[in-house]
Amino acid sequence: MSLTLYMHPLASYCHKVLVALYENGTPFRPHLVDLANAEARDAFYKRWPIGRFPLLHDDARDQQIPESSIIIEYLAQHYPGPVVLIPADADAAREVRLQDRFIDIYVHDQVQKIITDRLRPSDQHDRYGVAQARDRLHVSLGILEKRMGHHAWAAGDSFSMADCAAAPALFYGNLLIPLEEEYPHTAAYLLRLMQRPSFDRVLREAEPYMHMVPKEPAAA
Repeated sequence: MSLTLYMHPLASYCHKVLVALYENGTPFRPHLVDLANAEARDAFYKRWPIGRFPLLHDDARDQQIPESSIIIEYLAQHYPGPVVLIPADADAAREVRLQDRFIDIYVHDQVQKIITDRLRPSDQHDRYGVAQARDRLHVSLGILEKRMGHHAWAAGDSFSMADCAAAPALFYGNLLIPLEEEYPHTAAYLLRLMQRPSFDRVLREAEPYMHMVPKEPAAA
């Protein structure tokens, strides 16, 4: 087992990579990093000074790979499995990458902005930034809603890297903006993702930690 994934079970971008690993049954060693522990945090920052999850280390090839999409690309190239997450056809692959980037930048990152702001001290909340993120999230969900009215999966008829991205983004996004009433096609898509064995496993493994997800501050 040459692959080690440095991760936290609540980190949404780690979920994205875990879905890809579980889809293909790729053997790996999970290394949970507790950033609240000074020793564990320092060790992780020595390995990756940016200090962001996930991070993949491949002992066999002496490679260290950050960033969720790049990790999935690496796995597809060097550790392929029966589920093709990035098509061989160039046009189809570009569409997968486009939807992956759209979901990460315009959905996933907006969700993270809103949730992580709740971790800030009460006098340091970025209310303007959070309001902007909510507005962008609604626009992005509107675009995704139209798309999912005509597609089973994010990039078409086959499960792909874009769906690995969408699973955690929409799961956490649904905690902020319940999808069912305003975005029913997207809500149905999230249900399909949650019923996928790979993402179901991710959620079951994260369940003991879910109480740590920061709640919206009570109104003053």
